[in-house]
Amino acid sequence: MKLFFLVAVSMTAFAANSVLNRVGVATFGMDPFVFAVIRVAAGATMLAVLVTLRGQSPFVDLPNRWRGALALTVYMIGFSWAYLSLGAGLGALILFGILQMMMFGWAVFKRQPVPVMRWVGAAFALVGLAVLLWPSGPAMVPFAGTLAMIAATAGWAAYTILGQGVRDPLAVSAGNFILCLPLVALSLLLASGGVLSVGGVAAAIVAGAVTSGMGYALWYRVLPELPTTVAAVAQLSVPVIAVLAGVIFLAEPVSVRLIAAGVLVLGGIAVSNVRWVPARHI
Repeated sequence: MKLFFLVAVSMTAFAANSVLNRVGVATFGMDPFVFAVIRVAAGATMLAVLVTLRGQSPFVDLPNRWRGALALTVYMIGFSWAYLSLGAGLGALILFGILQMMMFGWAVFKRQPVPVMRWVGAAFALVGLAVLLWPSGPAMVPFAGTLAMIAATAGWAAYTILGQGVRDPLAVSAGNFILCLPLVALSLLLASGGVLSVGGVAAAIVAGAVTSGMGYALWYRVLPELPTTVAAVAQLSVPVIAVLAGVIFLAEPVSVRLIAAGVLVLGGIAVSNVRWVPARHI
């Protein structure tokens, strides 16, 4: 029961990132680049504190974190920019759907063995993305926001691949966030000003320190106790939570198209994580 609770809290934190970004840049009119910088600064501070409390230095081996920091920069900027036009749930669905495609493509590129159910699941997810992103009148998904979220997904996919097999994920994450901060800060050269309100800054700080910093730390805490398939399927709840939170807190509409695409995308991801065992003939 304790493990289930910790996993639920982790997934809620991930979904809250979408809601908080939407609140900061859309509701409070904050510039997405400014939001990203404050979020990374808050996350770097929180992770550095957590690592320091363990008796370690968050600056160890910092120069070797540049790849992870660069990938995280692309994710942070694209993620914040996307929520200028995308709803919280819609953005999360695009992120997870395209992430599935990118990770699948990486496995094929590396010539890793791809189970039959992974092919089936990828096909379902691809159809779901086509349904969601196909231009269609007033229900058309914003083009610029979609491109920004695709860029963010590429950054997150690279960050995930680079993080596979690291011995101390928390320390590595702290280093990545610290090195990411000056890179994200360069985006301020493109900032349009926006509105710097207490609500927007608070949303960015919570998104960085709590739902990103502490959320990542908690997820790394429970991840070793979960089978890989359980960990993967658990993350299917993130877009669902984000959609519900968007409806409750932001009054975002839920269309039939979004529901249909969500069922296909999330169902495809779920199917891809099912271990298929051929029947034995007696």
